[in-house]
Amino acid sequence: MSAAVLPALTPYLATAGIGWLYYRRIRRSFGRQLWQPKRTIARLVLVSLVAASLVCAAVFLPHVGAGIAVGAVLGAALGVLALKHTHAQLVDGKRYYTPNPWIGGGLTLLLLGRLAWRWSQGAPTGSSAQVGQQVSPLTLGIAATLIAYSLVYSSGLLLRMRRLEPPRTNGG
Repeated sequence: MSAAVLPALTPYLATAGIGWLYYRRIRRSFGRQLWQPKRTIARLVLVSLVAASLVCAAVFLPHVGAGIAVGAVLGAALGVLALKHTHAQLVDGKRYYTPNPWIGGGLTLLLLGRLAWRWSQGAPTGSSAQVGQQVSPLTLGIAATLIAYSLVYSSGLLLRMRRLEPPRTNGG
């Protein structure tokens, strides 16, 4: 590849990468999933950092604070509801869980719908200064919903799956 071709392909490669991330996110909302505790812990750490950023945004951008607070409360409530409707099972010594597809699908549609709305309003075509000045309480509220949901759901799933560990026998 020549040096001139790579910059021309960058938007397409970035779009493909984002599409892949969304595909993986959507796939985790449907069907039985193998429990991967290390991945869940890594996700919790990352999501906690994003949650801290949202708290900072709520403090330093007061016009978005209410949106973030409402989104966080809704996300936490959805996380609790999703945990109640998630089935966990131990099969052949491996732990699996089956998330509720309606809740995961609804949150995915919420995210994709907001992204489509922002794109239809020209957000990706504006300069970074313009986009930064247009911080929307709705956008950060939706982000807070998704982040709070992820924190509550992942934490609750971590606790529930640890209880599913096979009984340990004494060596004696």
